[in-house]
Amino acid sequence: MGRDNTSCFFQQMYASLAGISRGRDHMKDFRRYLVLKYIQYLVLSSSNAISTLLGVLGSGYVMLILQSSRVSSKSTAVFISSLAKADLLVFVSAVAELFLWTSSAAIPHTAFTPALLQNLLMANTHISALLLSCVAVEAYLITFLPMESRSLRTVKNAGLTSRAIWLLVAAECALLQVDDVLKASSTFPSCSPGVWLLHLSSGAAALLRALSYLLGIILRIVNVYIYYKIFFSVSNRSAVRTK
Repeated sequence: MGRDNTSCFFQQMYASLAGISRGRDHMKDFRRYLVLKYIQYLVLSSSNAISTLLGVLGSGYVMLILQSSRVSSKSTAVFISSLAKADLLVFVSAVAELFLWTSSAAIPHTAFTPALLQNLLMANTHISALLLSCVAVEAYLITFLPMESRSLRTVKNAGLTSRAIWLLVAAECALLQVDDVLKASSTFPSCSPGVWLLHLSSGAAALLRALSYLLGIILRIVNVYIYYKIFFSVSNRSAVRTK
């Protein structure tokens, strides 16, 4: 019984994403891609190598599709485009790590590099989770407030939201990067201003990590609620039609 409910939930999530933009080319590919990303970032507790590889390959394919003139310019397409571009951070991190591994003898390692690579992966996770939540909110508005929300669901607003997400996550990564570098090179005298800077940076970074963890839990709950709400709404409408 539980397995059937879970299967129905993902089927309805897949179908509800179809309602975001019906009648457009490549929408089946977009829906499959979004379901893959939901599983990767909001269902799995942590991404593994297989899901990450599938996500990067899917993002590359979607970026090619978005170059087609047959794809309409809609707000959902803006979120999907930004979501696919977020996987460039994973690609850059993987290439940089491979380069460092092959040239470990020639290039000295510093604390800056591993921290940067880790922060790039974290940025990818946070950007993707926020963009997927934007898609979920849009699906909710289309299902329950299609006419009232039309003025909100524009390409301009989607672009502004995507850029705001990227800027916020970039600021987060910059702060964490500074904290990691200061910790790795904490050779300040006990009474120097650098010690106070280190304490301030560590406190801000710890608070930011706690807030990010809490936000991740909230986003999972909100996304599950939205798609269950859509699922039961569509199910009730179907039941009424069949009577």
